[in-house]
Amino acid sequence: MSAPDPQSPQRRGRPRSAAADRAILAATRAALVEVGWSRLTMGEIALRAGVAKTTLYRRWAAKSELVVDAVAVLFDELELPDRGCLRADVEGVVLSFAALLRRPETKTALMAVLAESTTDEALRARIREAIVDRQKRLVLDGRARAQQRGELPPDPPDPAETARVVDLIFDVIAGAVVHRSLVSDCPVDEAWARQFATLLLEGLGAASSAPPGRSPQPGS
Repeated sequence: MSAPDPQSPQRRGRPRSAAADRAILAATRAALVEVGWSRLTMGEIALRAGVAKTTLYRRWAAKSELVVDAVAVLFDELELPDRGCLRADVEGVVLSFAALLRRPETKTALMAVLAESTTDEALRARIREAIVDRQKRLVLDGRARAQQRGELPPDPPDPAETARVVDLIFDVIAGAVVHRSLVSDCPVDEAWARQFATLLLEGLGAASSAPPGRSPQPGS
Protein backbone atom coordinates (compact mmCIF):
# COMPACT_ATOMS: atom_id res chain seq x y z
CA MET A 1 0.00 0.00 0.00
CA SER A 2 1.24 3.46 -0.83
CA ALA A 3 1.59 6.07 1.88
CA PRO A 4 -1.16 8.71 2.02
CA ASP A 5 -0.44 11.89 0.10
CA PRO A 6 0.52 14.59 2.67
CA GLN A 7 -0.90 17.23 0.32
CA SER A 8 -4.35 15.58 0.43
CA PRO A 9 -5.18 14.79 4.05
CA GLN A 10 -8.33 12.84 4.72
CA ARG A 11 -11.21 14.98 6.00
CA ARG A 12 -12.66 13.81 9.28
CA GLY A 13 -16.24 14.79 9.92
CA ARG A 14 -18.18 17.53 8.24
CA PRO A 15 -16.63 20.98 7.85
CA ARG A 16 -18.02 23.69 10.09
CA SER A 17 -20.80 25.76 8.60
CA ALA A 18 -20.47 29.52 9.03
CA ALA A 19 -24.23 29.88 8.64
CA ALA A 20 -24.85 27.29 11.37
CA ASP A 21 -22.38 29.03 13.66
CA ARG A 22 -24.14 32.37 13.15
CA ALA A 23 -27.50 30.79 13.88
CA ILE A 24 -26.19 29.13 17.03
CA LEU A 25 -24.62 32.34 18.36
CA ALA A 26 -27.76 34.36 17.61
CA ALA A 27 -29.94 31.73 19.28
CA THR A 28 -27.65 31.77 22.32
CA ARG A 29 -28.01 35.53 22.76
CA ALA A 30 -31.78 35.46 22.26
CA ALA A 31 -32.27 32.57 24.70
CA LEU A 32 -30.07 34.18 27.32
CA VAL A 33 -32.11 37.40 27.24
CA GLU A 34 -35.40 35.51 27.45
CA VAL A 35 -34.69 32.77 29.98
CA GLY A 36 -31.60 33.99 31.88
CA TRP A 37 -28.33 32.27 32.68
CA SER A 38 -29.64 29.75 35.22
CA ARG A 39 -32.27 28.34 32.82
CA LEU A 40 -30.12 28.47 29.71
CA THR A 41 -29.24 25.00 28.44
CA MET A 42 -27.45 23.62 25.42
CA GLY A 43 -30.67 21.83 24.52
CA GLU A 44 -32.61 25.10 24.47
CA ILE A 45 -29.98 26.71 22.24
CA ALA A 46 -29.92 23.75 19.86
CA LEU A 47 -33.70 23.82 19.56
CA ARG A 48 -33.75 27.53 18.73
CA ALA A 49 -30.88 27.23 16.28
CA GLY A 50 -32.37 24.20 14.54
CA VAL A 51 -29.34 21.97 15.09
CA ALA A 52 -28.59 18.81 17.04
CA LYS A 53 -27.24 19.22 20.56
CA THR A 54 -24.23 17.14 19.53
CA THR A 55 -23.42 19.87 16.99
CA LEU A 56 -23.01 22.32 19.86
CA TYR A 57 -20.78 20.03 21.88
CA ARG A 58 -18.51 19.44 18.89
CA ARG A 59 -17.84 23.18 18.86
CA TRP A 60 -18.14 24.22 22.53
CA ALA A 61 -17.48 22.13 25.62
CA ALA A 62 -19.85 24.11 27.84
CA LYS A 63 -22.48 26.81 27.62
CA SER A 64 -20.12 29.36 29.19
CA GLU A 65 -17.71 28.99 26.25
CA LEU A 66 -20.61 29.32 23.82
CA VAL A 67 -21.87 32.48 25.50
CA VAL A 68 -18.39 34.05 25.39
CA ASP A 69 -18.20 33.45 21.65
CA ALA A 70 -21.76 34.71 21.19
CA VAL A 71 -20.92 38.05 22.80
CA ALA A 72 -17.44 38.24 21.25
CA VAL A 73 -18.87 38.54 17.74
CA LEU A 74 -20.85 41.58 18.90
CA PHE A 75 -17.68 43.28 20.10
CA ASP A 76 -16.06 42.49 16.76
CA GLU A 77 -18.62 44.86 15.21
CA LEU A 78 -16.97 47.82 16.97
CA GLU A 79 -15.09 50.18 14.69
CA LEU A 80 -12.89 53.17 15.46
CA PRO A 81 -14.56 56.23 13.93
CA ASP A 82 -12.34 58.72 12.11
CA ARG A 83 -13.52 62.10 13.39
CA GLY A 84 -10.44 64.03 12.39
CA CYS A 85 -8.59 64.32 15.73
CA LEU A 86 -7.64 62.10 18.64
CA ARG A 87 -10.04 63.71 21.12
CA ALA A 88 -13.02 63.28 18.82
CA ASP A 89 -11.97 59.70 17.99
CA VAL A 90 -11.89 58.86 21.70
CA GLU A 91 -15.36 60.34 22.18
CA GLY A 92 -16.65 58.38 19.20
CA VAL A 93 -15.35 55.00 20.30
CA VAL A 94 -16.62 55.58 23.86
CA LEU A 95 -20.11 56.30 22.55
CA SER A 96 -20.03 53.29 20.21
CA PHE A 97 -18.87 51.00 23.02
CA ALA A 98 -21.57 52.30 25.36
CA ALA A 99 -24.24 51.80 22.69
CA LEU A 100 -23.13 48.20 22.29
CA LEU A 101 -23.34 47.62 26.05
CA ARG A 102 -26.89 49.01 26.09
CA ARG A 103 -28.08 46.22 23.81
CA PRO A 104 -29.89 43.63 25.99
CA GLU A 105 -28.10 40.67 24.40
CA THR A 106 -24.68 42.22 25.04
CA LYS A 107 -25.40 43.33 28.58
CA THR A 108 -26.98 40.03 29.65
CA ALA A 109 -24.35 37.82 28.07
CA LEU A 110 -21.37 39.84 29.28
CA MET A 111 -22.57 40.10 32.87
CA ALA A 112 -23.39 36.39 32.96
CA VAL A 113 -19.98 35.19 31.79
CA LEU A 114 -18.15 37.71 33.98
CA ALA A 115 -20.02 36.40 37.02
CA GLU A 116 -19.22 32.80 36.09
CA SER A 117 -15.56 33.62 35.46
CA THR A 118 -14.96 34.66 39.08
CA THR A 119 -14.57 30.97 39.94
CA ASP A 120 -13.36 29.66 36.58
CA GLU A 121 -9.82 30.55 35.51
CA ALA A 122 -10.22 28.81 32.15
CA LEU A 123 -13.29 30.91 31.41
CA ARG A 124 -11.41 34.09 32.38
CA ALA A 125 -8.69 33.15 29.93
CA ARG A 126 -11.27 32.57 27.19
CA ILE A 127 -12.82 35.99 27.85
CA ARG A 128 -9.38 37.63 27.63
CA GLU A 129 -8.60 35.86 24.37
CA ALA A 130 -11.97 36.15 22.64
CA ILE A 131 -13.03 39.63 23.77
CA VAL A 132 -10.35 41.68 25.54
CA ASP A 133 -7.29 40.89 23.43
CA ARG A 134 -9.20 41.13 20.15
CA GLN A 135 -10.57 44.57 20.99
CA LYS A 136 -7.15 46.02 21.71
CA ARG A 137 -7.01 46.46 17.94
CA LEU A 138 -9.04 49.65 18.49
CA VAL A 139 -6.29 51.14 20.66
CA LEU A 140 -3.59 50.10 18.20
CA ASP A 141 -5.52 51.62 15.29
CA GLY A 142 -6.25 54.82 17.21
CA ARG A 143 -2.63 55.29 18.27
CA ALA A 144 -1.37 54.69 14.75
CA ARG A 145 -3.84 57.21 13.34
CA ALA A 146 -2.94 59.82 15.95
CA GLN A 147 0.77 59.26 15.32
CA GLN A 148 0.24 59.83 11.61
CA ARG A 149 -1.48 63.13 12.43
CA GLY A 150 1.37 64.15 14.74
CA GLU A 151 -0.87 64.09 17.82
CA LEU A 152 1.12 61.36 19.60
CA PRO A 153 4.84 60.55 19.63
CA PRO A 154 6.10 57.39 17.89
CA ASP A 155 6.09 54.11 19.76
CA PRO A 156 9.06 53.49 22.06
CA PRO A 157 11.79 51.17 20.75
CA ASP A 158 10.87 48.43 23.20
CA PRO A 159 7.79 46.49 21.94
CA ALA A 160 7.07 45.36 25.49
CA GLU A 161 6.70 48.98 26.61
CA THR A 162 4.32 49.66 23.72
CA ALA A 163 2.26 46.63 24.76
CA ARG A 164 2.08 47.92 28.33
CA VAL A 165 0.88 51.33 27.13
CA VAL A 166 -1.76 49.74 24.90
CA ASP A 167 -2.95 47.57 27.80
CA LEU A 168 -3.22 50.60 30.07
CA ILE A 169 -5.16 52.68 27.55
CA PHE A 170 -7.54 49.82 26.86
CA ASP A 171 -8.08 49.13 30.56
CA VAL A 172 -8.81 52.80 31.32
CA ILE A 173 -11.31 53.27 28.49
CA ALA A 174 -13.04 49.89 28.68
CA GLY A 175 -13.04 49.87 32.47
CA ALA A 176 -14.62 53.30 32.73
CA VAL A 177 -17.34 52.61 30.17
CA VAL A 178 -18.20 49.15 31.52
CA HIS A 179 -18.33 50.43 35.08
CA ARG A 180 -20.56 53.39 34.24
CA SER A 181 -22.84 51.40 31.93
CA LEU A 182 -23.16 48.07 33.73
CA VAL A 183 -22.19 48.68 37.35
CA SER A 184 -23.42 52.22 38.00
CA ASP A 185 -26.17 51.93 35.36
CA CYS A 186 -25.63 55.55 34.33
CA PRO A 187 -25.84 57.02 30.83
CA VAL A 188 -22.78 57.43 28.68
CA ASP A 189 -23.86 60.44 26.65
CA GLU A 190 -21.96 62.99 24.60
CA ALA A 191 -21.32 65.26 27.60
CA TRP A 192 -19.83 62.40 29.62
CA ALA A 193 -17.76 61.25 26.65
CA ARG A 194 -16.34 64.78 26.24
CA GLN A 195 -15.36 65.02 29.91
CA PHE A 196 -13.87 61.55 29.82
CA ALA A 197 -11.78 62.40 26.75
CA THR A 198 -10.56 65.54 28.52
CA LEU A 199 -9.56 63.50 31.57
CA LEU A 200 -7.80 60.89 29.44
CA LEU A 201 -5.88 63.33 27.26
CA GLU A 202 -5.31 66.32 29.54
CA GLY A 203 -5.51 65.03 33.11
CA LEU A 204 -7.49 65.69 36.27
CA GLY A 205 -6.89 69.42 36.34
CA ALA A 206 -8.39 70.01 32.91
CA ALA A 207 -11.33 67.67 33.53
CA SER A 208 -12.10 69.38 36.85
CA SER A 209 -11.97 72.95 35.57
CA ALA A 210 -13.48 72.74 32.10
CA PRO A 211 -17.27 72.51 31.83
CA PRO A 212 -18.60 70.02 29.30
CA GLY A 213 -18.88 71.81 25.98
CA ARG A 214 -18.50 71.22 22.33
CA SER A 215 -15.61 69.06 21.24
CA PRO A 216 -12.64 70.88 19.71
CA GLN A 217 -12.59 70.87 15.93
CA PRO A 218 -10.04 68.68 14.11
CA GLY A 219 -6.55 70.07 14.46
CA SER A 220 -7.25 71.93 17.70
